[in-house]
Amino acid sequence: MPVDGRIARGDATRRLVLRRAVDVASVDGLAGLSLGRLAGELELSKSGVFALFGSKEELQLATIEAALEIFTAHVVTPAGTAEPGLPRLRAICEKWLDYSERRVFPGGCFFFNVGAEFDARPGRVHDAVAAASGSFAALLRETARAAVALGHVDVDAEVLAFELHALGRAANADAVLNGGSRPYRLARRAIRARLTAVESP
Repeated sequence: MPVDGRIARGDATRRLVLRRAVDVASVDGLAGLSLGRLAGELELSKSGVFALFGSKEELQLATIEAALEIFTAHVVTPAGTAEPGLPRLRAICEKWLDYSERRVFPGGCFFFNVGAEFDARPGRVHDAVAAASGSFAALLRETARAAVALGHVDVDAEVLAFELHALGRAANADAVLNGGSRPYRLARRAIRARLTAVESP
């Protein structure tokens, strides 16, 4: 029983550290993470935090995984309750913009920010960021293809998904840099207009 208690405490500490880590990384980047910084900010022992992750790279990889779980909970899962095809495509875009605008991560879209940080850096962290970002791009493509297959839209699904992705990323970048909600309003209008334009009669 005492062992189970230690495991439970360790899991709770790991979740606490990772929740702080995703917020820090969304602003300062994954390179801005350190076991010592997180231990200090959370008033934990540095040796205890090190024991949970072992290295900065392992901390970075765990932070990416934690951020993906949060993103999935706020965007992918709720959007998945919409009807397949065009309704789901609309829902994904709306949930994605909501997630960015509400600053689920204080630095805006976590994966946009760390993607820019690691896009030209080879290695395990780059690969993990690319896989996580790529999974959302793939979801947009698959959902757009489903909308075409169901006869909801008449368009090149891959191009449409790319356009929607670009609009959402632009809104996030502009809003983080300049503040305000105007970029999100413009992105919503642009996305709705684009989807209305390609909708089958």
